Amino acid sequence: QLAKAYGAEVTGVCSTAKTELVRSLGADHVIDYTQEDFADGRNRHDIILDIAGNRSLSHLRRALAPEGTLVIVGGEGGGKWFGGIDRQLRAQMLSLFVRQKLGTLIATARKDDLRVLREFLEAGTVKPVVDRTFALSEVAEAIRYLREGHARGKVVVTV
Repeated sequence: QLAKAYGAEVTGVCSTAKTELVRSLGADHVIDYTQEDFADGRNRHDIILDIAGNRSLSHLRRALAPEGTLVIVGGEGGGKWFGGIDRQLRAQMLSLFVRQKLGTLIATARKDDLRVLREFLEAGTVKPVVDRTFALSEVAEAIRYLREGHARGKVVVTV
């Protein structure tokens, strides 16, 4: 939604069950990964935000333009040495040797960014999608739910 708000042409990659949701949030193109491979070489993208964390760097790079940028958001299960940041570290190292820019997103809450986000929310340009809400006492169940991979939006834990 933020990319669309700034005028980008957006392709969303999701499962069959989420294609209509992704379209409703403004994606120009939707690829159902259960039906086709987004990295089949037909389309190369200038920027890829990898939020799912379940594809290899080589797979993601096949969908990236020759001088495109891959941004890995968040961590994953990870290995025994580096935990959830293993893939991010490999991307940073590989980036030194390829034309594509491979990096990670380290989010910081800046006042100006939050102001712009508030303006987008108030204008209806960005619409939060909350799938489920859990009480703090149900945090283990919330984590299980997220790991199942079926969330259709954010999962919130109330404190």
